[in-house]
Amino acid sequence: MQNKELLYFQSFRDVCKVINSSLDLKVVLMLITENIVKLLKVKACTIFLLDKNLNKLNVSASHGLSESYLRKGPLDADKSIAETLGGQIVLILDMSNDTRVQYPEEAKREGIVSVLSVPISVKGQIIGVLRIYTSEQRNFSDDEYELISGLADMGGIAIDNARMHDRLKAEHEKLIDETHRWFEYGRV
Repeated sequence: MQNKELLYFQSFRDVCKVINSSLDLKVVLMLITENIVKLLKVKACTIFLLDKNLNKLNVSASHGLSESYLRKGPLDADKSIAETLGGQIVLILDMSNDTRVQYPEEAKREGIVSVLSVPISVKGQIIGVLRIYTSEQRNFSDDEYELISGLADMGGIAIDNARMHDRLKAEHEKLIDETHRWFEYGRV
């Protein structure tokens, strides 16, 4: 096995360990974005979650991008590399010349040339997008595609686990409150 492949497997394993040990969604998603930037030697990585009601993509974690770029404006799910929300992995080699890019001028000012957009899904439903940004035109190897897809899948599992944990925690707190009210009612 080549050193690069071994490094990919080790990094994937490390991210899986953290996902299994934490229910803090922000921590897990930040770890994924940071590891992708370091491992693939790219400019940046961002995870967006889909708000179906507003049809917008919201930043959930990012590493390597400026605050001004992250706040450039809302990402319309239908205007910002929409094929990804249809389940396709999309590579755009030149963001300045592609109509699928919603903010090409802002990307140019940020020093972004290429973007790889990967769907994040849970139980067959696409819930977000993982995007990898480079400062030069870059194709990705098959091994890199597999690693990135695997990390996007793990991100989907982490998101689902954290949401389920939050729901169970809220239900537990509600049950405790109701129990306390019943005891108080019984005292009166």
